[in-house]
Amino acid sequence: MGKVIINSDDFGYSRGVNYGIIDAYREGILTSTTLMANMPGFEQAVQLKKENPDLGVGVHLTLTCGQPLLKNVDTLMDGKGSFKKLAYYEQPFEIDLDELYQEWNSQIQKVYRSGIVPTHLDSHHHAHTFGQNQEVVVALAKKYDLPVRGNFEEKEQVRHVDYFERFFDDVGVDEPKERQIDKGIDEYLADLLEKLRSVKTTEIMCHTAYIDQELYQGSGFVFPRINQVEFLIHSEFAKTVKQDKEIELVTYREIC
Repeated sequence: MGKVIINSDDFGYSRGVNYGIIDAYREGILTSTTLMANMPGFEQAVQLKKENPDLGVGVHLTLTCGQPLLKNVDTLMDGKGSFKKLAYYEQPFEIDLDELYQEWNSQIQKVYRSGIVPTHLDSHHHAHTFGQNQEVVVALAKKYDLPVRGNFEEKEQVRHVDYFERFFDDVGVDEPKERQIDKGIDEYLADLLEKLRSVKTTEIMCHTAYIDQELYQGSGFVFPRINQVEFLIHSEFAKTVKQDKEIELVTYREIC
């Protein structure tokens, strides 16, 4: 039997994102999410977690969105006090790794102070996979004894699942109902189901949300998120996963 985590990133980004995640959890096959400690929807996300205690919640370490929690992290910020954008890290870059450690540690601490015990670590835009940033996330994972999303070179130093699947983000599912998806996607989903049954532990990453002003103005990945909510609730794939005796839906709490 394969144990499967379905994790939606960006909890805490905004109210619309939060509600999309909660609906996909309550009504669909979502089991887990990761929380952004520096974004406007943080407090509401914490309350929603309290109302849904079995939802797995990790920390979505942030380096490329919003403002840092700390004020003395100059190498991480632009001239306006916000984090440098993703484009800065898409070329050779230099930041103070101690500043990064302190900022990410502060984000983890804020989640703990909210009353949430995190299940795992990952990061916005996969920032923990960038160069020497990997050293920082490994150090923090060891400090807090937390598993990390296993999509980076140094993953063998920490606990992680056996297989990581980007799902929608790589495949490009852009229709809300399974019956509207073309044959290529059908074949992909059939292959994915077989993998979920055979691999011991898997994390599937997704980005569920409803659109609000914060998301529309702040993110380059907007409209597919609505379709992902619908897909995780209403698709034949979701129904199959729920009923399949060889697939167990879990969180990081159960497997790492």
